[in-house]
Amino acid sequence: MKIGLFTDTYPPQVNGVAVSTLMLREELEKLGHEVYVFTTTDPNTQNNEPNTYRLKSVPFIFFPKCRVGVPYSRKAYGTARELGLDIIHTQTEFSLGIFARLMSDNLDLPVVHTYHTMYKDYAHYITVGYSGKLTDGVAKLITKNFCDKCNAVIAPTLKTKEVLEEYEIKPPISVIPTGIKIDHFNPACYTIEQRNELRKEYGISPEAPVLAYVGRMAKEKSLDVVIRQLPELFRRLPNAKFVAVGDGPARSGLEDLVSDLGIQDKVIFTGLVPYSKIGLYYQIGDAFISASTTETQGLTYIEAMAAGLPVIAKKDESILDVVNDGVNGAIFVNDEEVPEIVARILTDNEYRKQLSENALQTAQRFSSTTFGKSVESLYYEVLKKCNRVIL
Repeated sequence: MKIGLFTDTYPPQVNGVAVSTLMLREELEKLGHEVYVFTTTDPNTQNNEPNTYRLKSVPFIFFPKCRVGVPYSRKAYGTARELGLDIIHTQTEFSLGIFARLMSDNLDLPVVHTYHTMYKDYAHYITVGYSGKLTDGVAKLITKNFCDKCNAVIAPTLKTKEVLEEYEIKPPISVIPTGIKIDHFNPACYTIEQRNELRKEYGISPEAPVLAYVGRMAKEKSLDVVIRQLPELFRRLPNAKFVAVGDGPARSGLEDLVSDLGIQDKVIFTGLVPYSKIGLYYQIGDAFISASTTETQGLTYIEAMAAGLPVIAKKDESILDVVNDGVNGAIFVNDEEVPEIVARILTDNEYRKQLSENALQTAQRFSSTTFGKSVESLYYEVLKKCNRVIL
């Protein structure tokens, strides 16, 4: 097959959609398909990647580290036409997604769409001051308007599928979890020396218990919920550290919160880390935590498990089939539960080892290979329904 992937975000940008799109491309290429990526320009790349076409873009006004591309390019359209694509797979409902729809209409190509973002959870970037009811309505309108024009829709989790069903999406919805490169995170791929050297770089002793967070720092990620519980955790475990890996619009506010709580000496913000190094950064921790309830899948939870870390997470439907309380991690409902839960995991070595082993087993269900094959099967199903024959 000749497959066109259309996305507003792609490496070198670091976020879940960019990583997912790159991974899908690599897995489809391993299966023998020709994959072409249409995405936005980025100041950190030379725009010379093979089979990658970048449309002019500008920083997103509400989140400058994201890009918004022009919704049409005559040159890119001509390129896509010459490529003879068999199917289009969109990863966004906006600029590149709109462009993909135009191409689909003009070239009579079937479209598969992955619904990555729960817009009602991100409304604070745009609809400041609007009521929740109106926000839900806008989210439904955006989602339904785009998805109803597709041949099939992919939901990363059952929670996402249920939301799409509430929106009365017409096309069939398939639940296909985004995979991860298991070996990129496997602790067996890293030495104790590498782990300790990284800890040393941030002034952390080899024996210090470390709680870690990896991900974007934004309001919807609720990292402040975790930080507010750290003083009590540090009272229980004076030698513990909290390491937050990543960046985002909420980082400065979170750093101010850490300062207000007087725990600057125990909290470390590493800043953005290249994806190629993120596997090692998970190894800096003994357990992973997130209080987010806005995930469509929670890839960092799976990455953490693949790294052998027990996952401590706030109860949410999106992770019910990933985090199993007392088996591969712990679930909390009330924020005040966090210090006790974390303290037990960080101090009970046998318990933590058991959780870690189970976490490694859980991660195997989310391999990138399984992800690629599942999407490939959906492509063939869509093409068959459209009476398209691929030789």
